[in-house]
Amino acid sequence: MAADQESTPDARRAAALAPLPDHRNVDTPWWQELWGRHAHITTPLRERGLECDIEFGLSAYIVRVSLPDGSHLIIGPPQEPPSDRPPGSPEGWIATREHPDNPSLFEVLYDSAPSDAPGAPQRPEARHGDSAQPLIESIDHRLAQLGLLPTPSSPTARTPASAAEPALRTPKPADVPGNADRTFVYGDVLLVLTDRLNATESPTDAAAMLHQILDPTSGLLERLGEFFEAAAEKAKETEQDDGFDLHYDLQDAAATLRSLGEDLHTAVDRMRALATRRTTRTGLPPGPSPGPPTATTPMPGRTR
Repeated sequence: MAADQESTPDARRAAALAPLPDHRNVDTPWWQELWGRHAHITTPLRERGLECDIEFGLSAYIVRVSLPDGSHLIIGPPQEPPSDRPPGSPEGWIATREHPDNPSLFEVLYDSAPSDAPGAPQRPEARHGDSAQPLIESIDHRLAQLGLLPTPSSPTARTPASAAEPALRTPKPADVPGNADRTFVYGDVLLVLTDRLNATESPTDAAAMLHQILDPTSGLLERLGEFFEAAAEKAKETEQDDGFDLHYDLQDAAATLRSLGEDLHTAVDRMRALATRRTTRTGLPPGPSPGPPTATTPMPGRTR
């Protein structure tokens, strides 16, 4: 799969990732789309040498993470009741550790899902919702305690903050003195998708990747538009003249991104249609299209 090919501008970074799962679904468009939706979870863990896979739990897709002692992590949204949120963007994340041969080994490492039980206390991490960074930090911290990190976390990885500090800090630019070792996590996720696009020979697979960018509800352009709008509001809060000017510049950037998405709203279908035309020219029938896997990996219910 292209995500792991050492054809990137920084081959050392790609080589550091744990391998992809070894099963036939890895090359299917539907699995690759799910993988892309969870890249903000799997990529940091694979950088730590942890092998990840995407499976279906009781009612939603989950990330399974293999650990060196034979146990594994299950990371996903609450499974009961089912959620209508898209894969990879739940109301909150639940991360548990368990062992297939030792039912007594079970612990909740992280739970940011909102509680629906009347009077039930909220866990401290519930305020983070679907944010990935606090989740990864908590997993990092616990696995380091257990000695289960195959690759020590990078200097950018931080243990969870104390109660007196914000649990999620905004990374500073790499060119700020003292921060040259920080990585650009979100840029790296997009770079993985670009690597896959460069390597694929299938217009159908390319269409699935374009969908990640152009989906009008959850695609990257829409999310970037929301990001620039939020940045615009932050600039405006300063109540300075340049802050107001920056506010309008960032609002224009958000509008430009959305306009680009509108201009390219048919690009996914057009790319997918190219696969049909190529098949017609070669006279070869299209291959079978496997469906998603059946529910084989139950996720433990949430501990109240």
